[in-house]
Amino acid sequence: MIRRMLHYCSPEARRLVIAELAFVVATAVLQGGAFLMLVPLLRAFFAGDGELAGRWTLAAVVLAALYAISAWCASQLGMKASGAVLDSLITRLGDRLVELPVAWFGADRTGLITGIATQGAMFVSTMPYAILRQILVGFITPATVLAGMWFFDWRLALAMTAMVPVIALGYRWLSRKIGEGDAEHSRAVADASSRVIEFARAQPALRTAGDASIADRLVEDALQHQHRVYRGMLVTGGAGIAAFAGIVQLSITVVLVLGALLALGGSVDIPTLIALLVLGVRFNEPIVQAGDLGGGVSVAKTTIDQLDALAAVEALPEPERPGEPADWGVEFDRVAFGYGGEPVLRDLSFTAPSGRMTAIVGPSGSGKTTITKLIARFYDPEAGTVSIGGVPLPELGTDVVEGAVAPVFQDVYLFDDTILNNVWIGNPGLGREEVVAAATRARVDEIAARLPGGWDARVGEGGSNLSGGERQRISIARALLKDAPIVLLDEATAALDIGNEIAIGEAVDAIRPDRTLVVVAHRLQTIMTADRIVMLDGEGGIREAGTHDELLAAGGAYAGYWRERVDAAGWQLAGGERSDITENERKAR
Repeated sequence: MIRRMLHYCSPEARRLVIAELAFVVATAVLQGGAFLMLVPLLRAFFAGDGELAGRWTLAAVVLAALYAISAWCASQLGMKASGAVLDSLITRLGDRLVELPVAWFGADRTGLITGIATQGAMFVSTMPYAILRQILVGFITPATVLAGMWFFDWRLALAMTAMVPVIALGYRWLSRKIGEGDAEHSRAVADASSRVIEFARAQPALRTAGDASIADRLVEDALQHQHRVYRGMLVTGGAGIAAFAGIVQLSITVVLVLGALLALGGSVDIPTLIALLVLGVRFNEPIVQAGDLGGGVSVAKTTIDQLDALAAVEALPEPERPGEPADWGVEFDRVAFGYGGEPVLRDLSFTAPSGRMTAIVGPSGSGKTTITKLIARFYDPEAGTVSIGGVPLPELGTDVVEGAVAPVFQDVYLFDDTILNNVWIGNPGLGREEVVAAATRARVDEIAARLPGGWDARVGEGGSNLSGGERQRISIARALLKDAPIVLLDEATAALDIGNEIAIGEAVDAIRPDRTLVVVAHRLQTIMTADRIVMLDGEGGIREAGTHDELLAAGGAYAGYWRERVDAAGWQLAGGERSDITENERKAR
C-alpha cells in the first residue's frame, strides 16, 4: 500500500513520507524499549537493589526522552508529508485527465473524478500521519516488547509469539472485508454524485416534469442504493472490528493465564508477572485500535485502485516524431467506426478540400457529428484512415491535431466566468484588445452590450445566463481567437430567433476565409453556400457528394432533401425542375 501511494508522490513528498515513517518506526521501538525497562526495574525494586533500580530508571528516562523527540519529529514531518502528498495526488490526477482520450469523458465521470479529487485524495494524503502512524505504533511497540520478552522468559515469549499469526490473520480478514465494502460504497457514491449533479444541471428542463419525473426517480434510486450499501458497510465493518477485538482479547487472556500458572508454579518471578500484566493491559487497546484503523487503509486503497484504473486507461497512440501535413485538407479513406456496438460509419470515404467549406448533411443518427469527432481525434477509427494534409492523424499526434483543429460543437460549455474570459481561453496569450476584436467578429459584442457589466458580465455555470445561439457565438469567437487552420462547426439543430440566426451566419462568414471548414449543416444558407456537400445515407455511407447546384441538377436524394427543407422553412421554389435558385436563395448568398 505504501509503495503504491509513493508511486503517485512527487520526489519531495516521497522523501517526507519515508522520513516520517522512519521516525514513526523509531518512536514505536523506543516506546517498546521504554516499557521493557519495567521488567528489570521491578526486579531491582523487589530485590531491594536501589543502585540497580536507579540505573534502569535512568535508562527508561533516556528512552522516554528519545521517544518524545522522535514522536515530535514524526508529527512535524507527518503534517508536511500530508500536504505534499495531497498536492502530488491532485497534480497527478490533473495531468492524467489531460492525457486521457476525450472519448473517455463520453460517459459521465463527474462523480468518480469529484470523489477522487476531494474525499479520496484527502483521505490518502492524511493516511501516513493519521492512520499508518497509529497502526505502526500499535503493532511495532508490542512487537518490540515481544522481542524483549525472549530475554526475560522464553515460555511467555513463545506463547505471545504463537498468538501473532492469529492476530495477523484476523487483521488481514478485517481489512479485506472493510475494503470490499468501501469499494462498493465508493461506486455507489460516484453514481449518486453524478445523478445529483446531472439533476442540478438539468433543472431548467425538468421544472415542468413534476414530482414523478424520470429524473427524480433516477436520483432517488441512486441515493437509496448508496444508503443501502453504506448500511451494509457499517454492519460488516462493525462486526469485523468486534471479531478482531475478540481475537486480540483472547490472545492477551491466553498469555496472562499462562503467566499466572507459571507464577503459581514458581517458574516466573512476581516482578516479571506484574510487568506482563501491565504490558498486556497497556497494549490490548492499541492493537484493537490498529485493527479499526486498518479499515481506513482499505478505504485509502480504494482511491489508489481508482487512480490505478485511470492510469490503465489506454491512450491513443502517439508518434515519436510528429509528421508535417502538406496542407489542411481532410480526407476519410474507407473509414469504419462504432461506439462499441453497430458501426455508425461503414467504408466511408470523402475529402474536405483545404481552405474550402464542406457541409455534411443527412438524417439524424447518420454519423455527422461522429465525423467531426474523428477529425478532432476524440477517437481513432476502427478501420480505414483519417488524414490531414495527407498524413494519418496517429502519425501527426494528438498535440498537432489539437493545435490544427478548432471544434465548435452544439454542446458548448462555458465556465462560470465573464464573457471575455470565456472567449479568452481560445488563446490565452493574446491581449484584451485582440480578444475583443475576435469576439466582435463573431457578434459577441451584442451579447456584452445586452448584459449588465458588458464584457465582464458573468455567463453563469455552463453559460446558463445565455441562449443556445449566444453560447455558440462565444464558441465561434474562441475558434476565431485560436486561429486554427481547420474549424469544425456543428450547427444548432434547435430553432433560433432571427437575431441569432443572422449573427451565427455572419460569424460563420467571419471564420470561413482561408480555413478548412467542415460543417454539420442544418441552416439552409450554410448548406447552399458550401463549396462541397456530402450527404450521408443513414447507413454509414455516402449517398451523394458535390456542389449545391450539381446535386440539385442531379435530381437525386439531395434534391428531395433540399425541397423538404425549403418547404419546411416556408420558402417557395420557382419553376418546376430545379435549374434556377429562388430570390430568397439569392439574398441568402
